[in-house]
Amino acid sequence: MAARKKPRLREAALRRFLSLVSVTLIFVVLTIFLVRGSSVSHFVFQDDASFGDDLGRYNCSDLGIHLTRSDLSLELERRNHLPPRNVDLYPRLSADHIPIVLYVHNRPQYLKIVVQSLSQVEGINETLLIVSHDGYFEEMNKIVEGIKFCQVKQIFAPYSPHIFPNSFPGVSPSDCKEKENATERNCTGNPDQYGNHRSPKIVSLKHHWWWMMNVVWDGLKETRHQSGHILFIEEDHFIFPNAYRNLQVLAAVKSRKCPECYAINLAPSDVNSRGEGGECLIAERMGNVGYAFNRSVWSKIHKKAKEFCLFDEYNWDITMWATVYPSFGAPVYTLRGPWTSAVHFGKCGLHQGQGEQNACVINGQVNIQVEETDKVANINSKWRLHVYRHQDGYKAGFKGWGGWGDERDRQLCLSFAKMYDKGGNLSWA
Repeated sequence: MAARKKPRLREAALRRFLSLVSVTLIFVVLTIFLVRGSSVSHFVFQDDASFGDDLGRYNCSDLGIHLTRSDLSLELERRNHLPPRNVDLYPRLSADHIPIVLYVHNRPQYLKIVVQSLSQVEGINETLLIVSHDGYFEEMNKIVEGIKFCQVKQIFAPYSPHIFPNSFPGVSPSDCKEKENATERNCTGNPDQYGNHRSPKIVSLKHHWWWMMNVVWDGLKETRHQSGHILFIEEDHFIFPNAYRNLQVLAAVKSRKCPECYAINLAPSDVNSRGEGGECLIAERMGNVGYAFNRSVWSKIHKKAKEFCLFDEYNWDITMWATVYPSFGAPVYTLRGPWTSAVHFGKCGLHQGQGEQNACVINGQVNIQVEETDKVANINSKWRLHVYRHQDGYKAGFKGWGGWGDERDRQLCLSFAKMYDKGGNLSWA
């Protein structure tokens, strides 16, 4: 009798085991299906974040702040991995090429002018043009895809407020507006020093610039080993034909002619000036039109992430002038020629000029005279150096114009600075 019970017990145990395995397999299959079919993923960030091996997966503790990523956000991130275009037309970059980064938002009329001006730049076919988009706008994308005069790589800010229409860093339904009291209105947000709550359209400027800098210098395989200079221009900078050749001359002589200089500029810091003329190199405070610096300067900037991210100022350039550069402990000079090689032509304010009717240019044209001297390099490395040592700027105690008081913006900004920390590198291979 006992001998008969043992096989039955073993059979019953086997059936239970098989049932458990079947249920487990069904659960695993359903989980995989649900994960693959889901249209969003979740991003959590905090000040002391450590990062995983992909830009969309951050391995960090929960501060209670979540980003729900859409299909568009994930698709843009996938596009960031694509190789440059036009490699078949320009298979080899010059050994000493200086990459050019053009960062844009949504002003197609402006972008067309910039692209046209770049197409006339001597030596543009020797280098790589990286276009960094603040969000995704089809007309902007088409303009860039039409570039055929050099290698082009596009990157898209996958956390741009412009692709999060119903949640942070875009506009969340629970966000406080204007000067609302968070406690009384039971809304979310921290006001700036002037009592105003965040505007996604405004904070996108600083977010995009900081994300772009971290990605270009430390993320992209095309530039993460670049030790020399990288040139940065905007969608409202008209570039003269001699700009790249002048840039090469300035980069070659900067350390010898101006050891105090951190950067190179293609234009005077006074955007209304076309330069002094004459035969001398100029050292002055760093401007924001056509600026270039090398990796050692980027390392100094990156170490000041907290100064950059916690300062209540929505403009990236004013943040740099008012708090980051002064923290270096010495004046921050830039080197340039006596004539401009780039012109800021934007007449409108923040993110305007976005359509045909609202364009800030007339019939797609700007009134910028390009002289014969603007078509060839007009800088001589043997010229003497003139230094402007006392220029107007933001004085000690300046607290910023605000617009950057929300703790979520500050933490997202700090997270961008940690995307490629050692021990948590993100792969862009």
